[in-house]
This record gives sequence, structure tokens and C-alpha cells, in this order.
Amino acid sequence: MRVRDIVITGDPVLHNKSQPVTEISDYIRNLVEDMYLTMDKAPGVGLAAPQIGIPLQIFVYDWEGESGSYRNVAINPQLEISELEERPADSDNEVEGCLSVPGERFPLVRADKAVLTAQDIEGNTYEIRAEGWLARIFQHEFDHLQGLLYVDRLDKKNQKSALKAIKEHGWGDEGLSWSPGEDFLEP
Repeated sequence: MRVRDIVITGDPVLHNKSQPVTEISDYIRNLVEDMYLTMDKAPGVGLAAPQIGIPLQIFVYDWEGESGSYRNVAINPQLEISELEERPADSDNEVEGCLSVPGERFPLVRADKAVLTAQDIEGNTYEIRAEGWLARIFQHEFDHLQGLLYVDRLDKKNQKSALKAIKEHGWGDEGLSWSPGEDFLEP
């Protein structure tokens, strides 16, 4: 197991749709272990394979809330979400960050509910009905597999601020990454 570098916005692997996993092999099992280790070291509550440069439909998540504790892998996930409200994002309670846009945080409206259907590391299909932050995590990570970053979904004002921050950091080009545990990034 090893901590993987996290790819920064601008790399094509983050901006293209990922491929399905056709077989849960030793390679996939080792990759998932590396993803857990990387997510924990970053630290984060989720990590998608494209974020470590692998264009496969896999994400891991780790979240504890009032409804329970959730730590699992989602292989070839499908996601259904409740209706998305058209309103301004709450800048106190709906702020997201992303390990591929490190240190930046912006408010974003997400659906309140989501149903995740995916395979676990053994190939078993499972379903989780999520609300609140867990639903937000699922939407955020699922977007990565579709080639979307949360900054792509921001309203016009916040997207302008995000693009300015990306430019100021010198991001937006292929091949940029950071190393959890080695590079210091302010959350």
C-alpha cells in the first residue's frame, strides 16, 4: 500500500468521464487500499480514482454522522438524486472543498437526498439512501467519475472566484499534483 499523489485541476483525467471496472482483480483491490490510505492521509471524506490519475469508476468514502458511520468503496456506482432546488447556496452550511482544488472552498447547492447503488470490493451490489452531508459526498465523488469538479457547478459569482484562485495558484495545466503527508496545504 502507498499514498498516491493527488491530481490538481486542469489534468485531462479529471475532466473526462471514467471507464467502468470490468473485473475486481488484485490490481483493483490494491488500488482501493491505496485510495483509502491517500484519502485518510490527505485528509478527506472521499476520493475518486481520477483524483489519483486513474480513469476508472471507483470512489471511496468515509463519513460519520447522526445516521451512522460509512466507510466503503463504490465501484461502477449509479446515483439518483432528489430534485435540486434553484436558490443561492448557503455560504455557511453548503461549502465544499476538493482535494483536486486544494485549500479552496466555495458554497454549492446540492440535492438533499441521494440513492447510491454500487459494488463493494467483493463485487456485491449494495444500496445506500443518504441525506445531508452523506448525499453531498456521494454527489461530489460521483461527479468526479463524470469528469466534473465541484467548481464546474458553482454559480457565476463563485465560479469566477474559483477560476481566479486556480489561476493565482498556477493550476489548470496537465501534470500538476500534490503529495498528502508531504505537501502542506491549508484546508
